[in-house]
Amino acid sequence: MAEAAGRALPLLVWGLLSLIWGSTWLAIKVGLNEGLPPVTFAGLRFLVAALTLAAVLAARRTRLPRGRAAWGVMTLTGLLTFTLTYGLVFWGEGHISSGLTAILFSTSPLFSLALAHWLVPGERFSLGKLAGVALGIAGVGLIFYRQVHVGGTVVLWGSAAVVAWALVWTAVSVIVKRRAGGLDPTVLTTVQMAVGTLPLLLGGAALEGDPLAIAWTPAGAGALLYLAWVGSAFPFVLLYWLFKRMPVTHINLIALSSTLLAVALGWAVLGEGVGWHTLGGGTVILLGLALAMRRPGRARRGGPA
Repeated sequence: MAEAAGRALPLLVWGLLSLIWGSTWLAIKVGLNEGLPPVTFAGLRFLVAALTLAAVLAARRTRLPRGRAAWGVMTLTGLLTFTLTYGLVFWGEGHISSGLTAILFSTSPLFSLALAHWLVPGERFSLGKLAGVALGIAGVGLIFYRQVHVGGTVVLWGSAAVVAWALVWTAVSVIVKRRAGGLDPTVLTTVQMAVGTLPLLLGGAALEGDPLAIAWTPAGAGALLYLAWVGSAFPFVLLYWLFKRMPVTHINLIALSSTLLAVALGWAVLGEGVGWHTLGGGTVILLGLALAMRRPGRARRGGPA
């Protein structure tokens, strides 16, 4: 019983993270619709999250790690995760459609297959995983095919920025898996956000003006707090907990599942249209996830996947 519960808990956390990060797109839309400047919005999101987690660490009287290696990993992954990736996605999505952005970011599990195969012991490449990831990407493409538009050179560079975002995100996953396994997840998340937030806030001030001059509305403030607490502080701690218990490739499949949930929430909350391509794409994504997360050992014995 305890062993079964131990296997089920990581899957429950995986599903919870998919649901949370599927809902953050809705909160981002609300904040942007309320006039919040995007880069500053992202910086404030992680600033509030970092301060919240710092308060938790202080209340727990958690000791910070010592040694250059630990601080080097936390600083590097913080800059990559919260400065570079968000800088890439905000710039890239300003030049391409949201549908193309979703499709390109869904390639992150493909990068995971390659990097984990070479860099993470025990996470070997398999044709089943590749087929599952390919199906998932095809499902995302089917959902968003009407939003994909081919343009000029600027669209090419925007697309490259989003693919780079997916690659950097995957590289961070592998670095954390290999080098940060012994760190407290809350400490790791807090330091990463604190390090990565400052460049975002400075960049936002330079590009978008004084953040203190923002005209806040209840909906805008609610979106910020939701993204900070529910969409950042809590799930990143869970994510790093999950890295110790699940393969990197499986974790990065959240890019597919959260897209599907984001579409469902857009339909349920914002009344966004759902056609045959959405339903068909969702079905293909689910099939791809089932195939990519299938356990080969059980398949050979004829048991359930």
